[in-house]
Amino acid sequence: MNRKTRACTLLLLNAGLLLCWSACTEDPAAHTGHAQDEADHADGIRLDKHEALEFGVEIAEAGPGELRVEVVLTGEVRVNPDSIAHITPRVPGVVRKVHTGLGDAVETGDLLAVLDSRELAEAKAGFLAAGERLELARSSLEREQYLHQREISSEQEYLEARQAEAEARISLQSAQQHLHAIGLTEYEIQELAAEPDQVLTRYEMRAPFDGVVVEKHVTLGEMLGDESLPFVIADLSDVWIVLTVYQKDLAAIAPGQRAHIVASHDLAESTGTIEYISPILDEHTRTTTARVVMPNAGQWRPGLFVTARVLVDQFTAGVVVPRTAILTLNGEQVVFVETSDGFAVRHIQPGRTDADSVEILDGLAPGERYVAKGGFVLKAELGKASFEHAGHAH
Repeated sequence: MNRKTRACTLLLLNAGLLLCWSACTEDPAAHTGHAQDEADHADGIRLDKHEALEFGVEIAEAGPGELRVEVVLTGEVRVNPDSIAHITPRVPGVVRKVHTGLGDAVETGDLLAVLDSRELAEAKAGFLAAGERLELARSSLEREQYLHQREISSEQEYLEARQAEAEARISLQSAQQHLHAIGLTEYEIQELAAEPDQVLTRYEMRAPFDGVVVEKHVTLGEMLGDESLPFVIADLSDVWIVLTVYQKDLAAIAPGQRAHIVASHDLAESTGTIEYISPILDEHTRTTTARVVMPNAGQWRPGLFVTARVLVDQFTAGVVVPRTAILTLNGEQVVFVETSDGFAVRHIQPGRTDADSVEILDGLAPGERYVAKGGFVLKAELGKASFEHAGHAH
């Protein structure tokens, strides 16, 4: 058929790769070309360079390739439970100042809030009083020891002085440990005697490590008790990627495997190592979890859903083609190979596969040139040729 006297429109539909065409005008002399046209299709489908470029047809040479068998898992980003702190007051008190807000970055020792605590004032006063009692007891012991050595006082009075000094010393140590338990440092305890009276009630809540305030439940003037939870601080410098592993994939997933993780199209793919797999399956879902610890520069937000591709096998095959090269024709899998007469259909026997490639066991030899992409155009041309041939036979 003369190309100048026909107009064809290719409408490629994803569902069926359907070729729609219509003949607008036809030269009467064109009928004489039917025999030659059918002969061309019998030998091969011809497609010039411009048509191949227009329809995205790509040619490749068959050869060996590497197949990567991967298991796809889903999961979510979670806070590392070893890097989260629930900040609670160690003594009850009334909130006098709040220095930190939700989402603020804090460093170790930063002041979060200040409370007025009567219990803290009593503990500090008890420590100071215990110190005074110890000094008095030591003076009494020294005096009794002096008198006892000169046989002026009795043995009983000397022993009572020793006992009083020991009790005062123990009382001071107990008061000091109480202040440590509340959160005061050794330096702060030693400086108590120099503090003005109004500072005795001051209780400071400070950050235990560098992190971010992820929860804040405190307001000015609020009364906080031992069970209050005014702040939650999390160190997000690394996070946990917790992946769901189904029962069918348990044999393939193991610690030490590399996982390629992506959360969305806006985030770059990251790679981590599976460090732990839970030995217990959920009795309802029959799944377990695998954990990847991922360094975090800010892109991994707890709560994000992620997809992970875990490499479980890797091997080299003699002939490997991309999945886009394989088409289905009359229920059989085929590829289009390049010949001297055009492109011809070649039935193939596929083997192992991965996400992008297929091993060819039979039907395509190393070195042969085949259509790696855009073969549906040739399939459409083949269908059109068959339709034309059927029309002429009728």
